[in-house]
Amino acid sequence: MGNGVKEGQVGLKQNGVEPIVPTHVLSEGSPEKRKVIHSLMSGALAGAVAKTAVAPLDRTKIIFQVSANRFSAKEAYRLIYRTYLNDGFLSLWRGNSATMVRVIPYAAIQFCAHEEYKQLLGSYYGFHGKTLAPLPRFIAGSLAGTTAAMLTYPLDLVRARMAVTPKEMYSNILHVFIRISREEGLKTLYRGFAPTILGVIPYAGLSFFTYESLKKLHADHSGRAQPYPLERLAFGACAGLIGQSASYPLDVVRRRMQTAGVTGHVYGSILPTMQEIIREEGLIRGLYKGLSMNWVKGPIAVGISFTTFDLTQILLRKLQFSTNIER
Repeated sequence: MGNGVKEGQVGLKQNGVEPIVPTHVLSEGSPEKRKVIHSLMSGALAGAVAKTAVAPLDRTKIIFQVSANRFSAKEAYRLIYRTYLNDGFLSLWRGNSATMVRVIPYAAIQFCAHEEYKQLLGSYYGFHGKTLAPLPRFIAGSLAGTTAAMLTYPLDLVRARMAVTPKEMYSNILHVFIRISREEGLKTLYRGFAPTILGVIPYAGLSFFTYESLKKLHADHSGRAQPYPLERLAFGACAGLIGQSASYPLDVVRRRMQTAGVTGHVYGSILPTMQEIIREEGLIRGLYKGLSMNWVKGPIAVGISFTTFDLTQILLRKLQFSTNIER
């Protein structure tokens, strides 16, 4: 059908008549543009679903990370239950609106960037349309995470502030930005940026590397090109477990630096912050505080995120294919 249209247009031009092109042909984006839009949409949905599912656990983890209180599963449960009794069920999702404002662009950028970096590295290393070799696979994930973190960092700080403060202190996201800018200066919006970037390199790199590697192993051994949804969840859970365990101490450091203005502590840079945490709370109890909760929360969130992204991408491709056939 496409060739017939082109041939007709050429014939008309040769006879000196300007062809009339249908509007939908002019407005239709290129395949590359559609691919980027699909990646952004899929990534945004993946991030929103995953973070909302684990928001109460994430909030509890942050509260322990920024305090000197000793963490245990029993204490975490007590905190969640006490929050529910005092402030109501929805208070367990306090700060989730800020999380959504951050995580939707973050996940959209990260997943879209990962697809683009995979394509770029595939062209560079000669893996056109194929699964990347291990090192480029890790680099693509690290670059994707770094790109997303750099572009959305102030929103991460705002979300951390809202998670650890009472409702009376900050009424909404805009209020957090205004108060921080007025009382602590604009530079505060990037406090904890260095440990975030240092942490996201192994976290995103290992997460994407593990997930892509497990999918490749599955395809090689099962003979099926696409895993089942439950298999994707399992692969994503493994990816989250490995990625978050590798970068967890830096996650604790960034949370301390982000919330220093409301917890009464003064933290300078990464090493002094680490040293103070170790001196006051110990190596394991300080830098790995809340890790056991992350082993529950992290795999669930990453599993849901990767699975939602892949399934949404497949659905959008099918819808696009159906639309093209109808035309």
